[in-house]
Amino acid sequence: MSIAYVFKEGVSGFRRTKLASFTSVTALVIAVLLVGLLARVGYNAYQVVNALKQSIEVEVFLLDVSQERTNRIASDLRGYPLVTDAEYVSKEEAERIFREQFGTEGESLADLNFLPASFRLHFEPEATATDIRAIITEIEQFQGVDEVVFNQQLLETLEERLELLVLAGAGIGLLILFTAVVLVFNTIRLTIYAKRNIIRTMKLVGATNSFIRRPFLLEGFLQGILAAVIATALHWLLFEVVIPVYLPQFGVLAWPFERWYYLIGAMALLSLVMGLWGSRWATRKFISQTSIS
Repeated sequence: MSIAYVFKEGVSGFRRTKLASFTSVTALVIAVLLVGLLARVGYNAYQVVNALKQSIEVEVFLLDVSQERTNRIASDLRGYPLVTDAEYVSKEEAERIFREQFGTEGESLADLNFLPASFRLHFEPEATATDIRAIITEIEQFQGVDEVVFNQQLLETLEERLELLVLAGAGIGLLILFTAVVLVFNTIRLTIYAKRNIIRTMKLVGATNSFIRRPFLLEGFLQGILAAVIATALHWLLFEVVIPVYLPQFGVLAWPFERWYYLIGAMALLSLVMGLWGSRWATRKFISQTSIS
């Protein structure tokens, strides 16, 4: 089969259904652009939540124990895979911190010897409230440990908000993508309808459904390419030109994985896949139903 024929027929669909083609390409552009925006904003929200999670500390307060026992506790704490750091705060350091935080009120207390030594634990970003709670339960059984303080409610709230953000973003993104695919499907359907007499003739002379389908698949692919170019250009223009000038506070949003080409490449690939998916869906449904009688 001539490649020139496939290309010519694929492009001709744009001329036959100008309004429908314009609508489907516009829908693809909007869908890909919105999904790209959701991905970028979602990534930055995820980074913020992780930073907040890492700022949450677990404080392990010690009884008056020997230096040997303190060293043993430190070793055990640092042995947990999810613990990134176990910072030791001596009684003297605790007194200094207390006086700094409470200013003149702290200075009025001559003897702060009652303040215990402690460890401040920091955890990996992927550590959940359940994981930390399980570790704390074990730590509370350590000999020489007096009390473990952990703001579990704050961490659980952060996790719930992040989960809600992910679910809402995924739901909105899927709805947008499905709508765009339906519009591509409808455009190809109209093109098939406009060429129904030609399709019947081709079937009469022995053309297979696969042969007839290829120009329409190319049309969907071309729609995806055009939408990908426009959507990625708009995304770049929005974040590199418009936002830095008019909304500078939002101009610092990082690219996912700190590289622009990951998101731009994903947006382009998504546009191509949606264009092909919509056209494939339409051709499989309607070309086989076109009767030769």
